[in-house]
Amino acid sequence: MQEQAPPTRAAIDIGSNTIHIVVARCTADDLDIVADEVEMPRIGESVTATGEISPEKRDDAITVLHKYKSLAEQHGACPILVVATEAIRQAKNSTEFLDDVQRGTGLKVQIIDGSVEAVLTFYGATYELYKETKPPAQVDVMDLGGGSMELVMAKNRQISWHTSIPIGSGWLHDRYLPSNPPTYDEWTVARAFLSTYFQGMHLRRTSPVLIITGGSANSLLYLARGAFGLDPGEPRLTHDDLVRCEGLLSALSAEEVAQRYGQPLKRARVLPAGVLIIRMVMEQLGLDEIRVSPHGIREGALLAYTRYGEQWLQRVEEEAKVAAPKRGNGSVGTSTQEGPHEETFVQAGRRMLRERMHKLLEWRNDVLKQDDIEAVHKMRVASRRLRATLDAFESVSEPKPFKKVYRHIKQVADILGKARDTDVMIQNLQQQREQLPSEEQAGMQWLIDRLCDYRQQNQQALEAFFEKKFDEDLLQQEIGACLPQEGAHNGKG
Repeated sequence: MQEQAPPTRAAIDIGSNTIHIVVARCTADDLDIVADEVEMPRIGESVTATGEISPEKRDDAITVLHKYKSLAEQHGACPILVVATEAIRQAKNSTEFLDDVQRGTGLKVQIIDGSVEAVLTFYGATYELYKETKPPAQVDVMDLGGGSMELVMAKNRQISWHTSIPIGSGWLHDRYLPSNPPTYDEWTVARAFLSTYFQGMHLRRTSPVLIITGGSANSLLYLARGAFGLDPGEPRLTHDDLVRCEGLLSALSAEEVAQRYGQPLKRARVLPAGVLIIRMVMEQLGLDEIRVSPHGIREGALLAYTRYGEQWLQRVEEEAKVAAPKRGNGSVGTSTQEGPHEETFVQAGRRMLRERMHKLLEWRNDVLKQDDIEAVHKMRVASRRLRATLDAFESVSEPKPFKKVYRHIKQVADILGKARDTDVMIQNLQQQREQLPSEEQAGMQWLIDRLCDYRQQNQQALEAFFEKKFDEDLLQQEIGACLPQEGAHNGKG
């Protein structure tokens, strides 16, 4: 009797950066992939900017989904599973978007929460690993998407802990690394934000094996192979490989990276954010290398459907609840692993905000004296690091005090930025003046003198701001009110 061929099914993942389809012949423990395509409309870009999916991003998404539906039907795939993640979860107009997609394509989209996303990612990222002769007993999995990051820890194929946090490569790029390539200051502030967030989570290594999936991880592996001659059959990246990738992405524009190393331009733009997140997670966990998997949430959805049938999503939700992390005291909406004597996420936030605030205030007198040209720059960087720390703990902050402090710190950063930008222009023109013929130096000096006059106006504005509008005691009170005291409830849980 001839053995029946496994059914062909399709899964589409609508993410913050990409829309990705996998079509495969499916069994409960394995997939024979017959089609795998991805496009990058970056829906999350408009959500980060305005809180909504723009009409342009909606139309781009519907166009891609039309194409993918046709692809799935060509292979005879049934059903076509469609899930949506962080950008759609966060968008104010997500319901309208889903309705438009269903009207335009006939596809029904399921918005899944971060915990379900984590479980599906684990299924997809590890199914090949568990076909090995001696798979590791303990495995950690990280899915770095455009708008969120999922972390999963498992022992003997059973998930013991998972979390989803709203940090992704697209989000970090849009918020902290918009220049092309990112500037030194942008790298510095982005590192400050990530360091603050991960310290507050108290992540610890539970396994020597970390599998990372997602577009950024796979693109970095491809980049490292092309740029540094890594073995094309080896799915590992070391910490040193990522340091070299970061150096390359600091030096080259996205256009140069795309041209030299065969990267899609949209992906090349967000790769600096991707490499920074992965590096800092590795450092937090004390890992020297990672394994990169091309599989993730889509493959996980196909395996779940094959195992559980029409109730696949409910069964995954139940599994996610069983392995749900216990929320520490005050760690509203953010998972941490806390020992009996460790800070909670909120305690860490209160401490870090105090420390960053004092660093900011240290430079006030030097800025007013105007003796050190770098004082303005250092205070500006300190203000941006304080804002990054506020960003890290926004999910557990009291909304009104948070908005007030954030607005005040932005005012400080903006007024310092005007002075700093003028200082940089004057320095550059002074250097250029030295290279000019003597007969042209007078004209350049005239421009420098005008900028110096403008810079003095900036200084007067700075002095007026710090003397009349900047109240250190009030700022400290406002920062103290941002995060709830122990035992308090901020209405977000």
